Amino acid sequence: MIDISIIFKLAAIGIIITVVCQILKRSDRDDVATVVSIVGLVIALTVAVTMIGDLFKTIQEIFGVY
Repeated sequence: MIDISIIFKLAAIGIIITVVCQILKRSDRDDVATVVSIVGLVIALTVAVTMIGDLFKTIQEIFGVY
């Protein structure tokens, strides 16, 4: 079952990255803002891929597929 805290973590990552990117863009640091947004995307995808891996592991255990 999906834990609600993971959804909050992903939302928090998104909000923090958005705020940091906006601050950097306003201070004319577009290149750094782009790097920060890419790093945020990688972090969020890592969390999502981990969740998907756990899902597949659970499905294997339920159906007895090895």
